[in-house]
Amino acid sequence: MNGSGADQPAASLVPHVAILDDEPEIRRMLSETLEEAGFRTSCFARATEFEAALRRATPDVCLVDLGLPDRDGLALVHRLALEGGAAIIIVSGRAQVQDRVTGLELGADDYIIKPFEPAEVVARVRARLRRGRGGGGGKAPQVARFNGWTAHFDRYALNDPAGREVPFSHAEGEVLRLFLESPRRLISRGQMQEALGGGAGESFDRAMDVRISRLRTKLGEDPRNPRLIKTIYGAGYIFLGEVIWD
Repeated sequence: MNGSGADQPAASLVPHVAILDDEPEIRRMLSETLEEAGFRTSCFARATEFEAALRRATPDVCLVDLGLPDRDGLALVHRLALEGGAAIIIVSGRAQVQDRVTGLELGADDYIIKPFEPAEVVARVRARLRRGRGGGGGKAPQVARFNGWTAHFDRYALNDPAGREVPFSHAEGEVLRLFLESPRRLISRGQMQEALGGGAGESFDRAMDVRISRLRTKLGEDPRNPRLIKTIYGAGYIFLGEVIWD
């Protein structure tokens, strides 16, 4: 089921939001609200249809319910995060802190709890797109070089000093970009929360810990004495590499 926004002129220039939810009223409400706000949408009731569509084209943002009839929603979110390319916002009735923590740890960029105000979803989608574009008026640079590594944000991949490629998720990429845009500067938890969003309190802190741990692993860091991403206990993090943006 596709939203009517797919027929708009110059559709490729309009941000595309894919909606996966087995409740028809939720799909209709989200699609209508987002299209009124200037997005184009595609709606899906089942994960199999959603995944088939993603193989043909990658949307800008995916809104994913966790209670799906044909797939475990968290497993789907994790796979989407590993493949990269689209921001992932969970929209779920699961309101427990542990559910939010797990969703963010598995790679979701944000978590919205049902019931919600449609305007909140629009605001979260817009915020996520702004972050993906670097938050400025122009196009954010997509390639950064540091300490023999090259980060390609256009295809969510790292090349190590030997040229081997290591993929990273959209959520990991947001954290990496934050570090690379502010090298040798302390970044507090509060600054990370303001820049990245995606929950608050314990759930946000744990999600950031997981993403930073994964980035350290992909960068070949010694977890006991990392060289690039340093933890300043009680204060935040600092990235110690020399960064050049192409």
